[in-house]
Amino acid sequence: MSSLSPSRSLPPPPSPASCAARPETPAPGSGSPAPAPAEGCPGSGSVAPGSPAPGSRMPVRPAARVPGRPVRLVLCLAPLLLAGGWAMANRPVVYEGVRRLVAADPRWLLAGAGCTCLTWVAASCVRQGALPDPLPPGLLLASQFAAGAANHVLPGGLGAHAVTFRLLRRQGVPPERATASIGLYSLAKSTAKTVLLLVFLAASPAWRRLGDLVPDGRLLVPLAAVVGGALALAGVLLTVVRPLRRPVTGLLRSALADARAVHTRPCRVLALWGGAVAMPLVQAGTLACVGAALGLGLPWEQVVLACLAAGTAVGAVPAPGGFAVDAALVWTLVAFGSSPAVATATVIGYRALTDWLPLVPGAVVLSGLIRAKVL
Repeated sequence: MSSLSPSRSLPPPPSPASCAARPETPAPGSGSPAPAPAEGCPGSGSVAPGSPAPGSRMPVRPAARVPGRPVRLVLCLAPLLLAGGWAMANRPVVYEGVRRLVAADPRWLLAGAGCTCLTWVAASCVRQGALPDPLPPGLLLASQFAAGAANHVLPGGLGAHAVTFRLLRRQGVPPERATASIGLYSLAKSTAKTVLLLVFLAASPAWRRLGDLVPDGRLLVPLAAVVGGALALAGVLLTVVRPLRRPVTGLLRSALADARAVHTRPCRVLALWGGAVAMPLVQAGTLACVGAALGLGLPWEQVVLACLAAGTAVGAVPAPGGFAVDAALVWTLVAFGSSPAVATATVIGYRALTDWLPLVPGAVVLSGLIRAKVL
């Protein structure tokens, strides 16, 4: 048997200093041969453990697919599903309103429908008047028509504000200016309604009958305490919490700048305040037309006063679809001398013209705006 050869020790791996000390590869055409890199150094042709072989491709991980199309489809169908669910949940109310309206005078109902369309035009004027930047008139009117469907999902008019905010953002308006525009819209709308209410209270002798609708002192004191406490808490938070004070201060600064810019342009002033005055008047006109179609038996100034008083008193109650305003409207019309049955039918017809009938078309327009990425 042959004897085993003594084992040879493996050469140590080259150090990084020795790899770095080797000359660089000469440029092509220099004539000097390129020195071979040391074994184990980068470029030597040896493959380090765990590294891919030369010429092989790294495995590419498939990119995570973003489910954009299903999400857009769900967003487009959500308003329709919500509208259908709301109609199924309120079947008795819808049936009663339709049954009463079938026997009503169609000419007055058509006039009420015209007043309802003017409401969207007035709202578009106020939205445009609250912003110095010009907006596309067609998209603005379509968004206000679609906002009625969104108001049935979010209470207190938040649905319309959300739709308008998304429209302004898609038109390139910064977030603070869009929020300031919505605040100016709300301020102009509430101020104009309050002024109109005071004018009708001074001109109509029916204001004395509203005394029964005012709550007594036992309810006013807790309400005043709650409002005062909320204002005091907001003041303390703005004074103490610096991260909250900074964005609120910036928002107020932007709102004041936009308000000054708007009121230096006569067209914006006319759109803002003219539309804010026209909105409650055309809404009251719709109620008066429905009352005339059903034989309400009240003069138009009392109907307008009832609409303004009910909307001002409980307009800020967070109830989707305006159900708190409906209850106040029935109560006010009965206080003015109408029978409860006719007053209830009038409010049902008013709500049918202003909300229920435009609900499905508004949801379709809202879905189309979402699908077209306008919102």
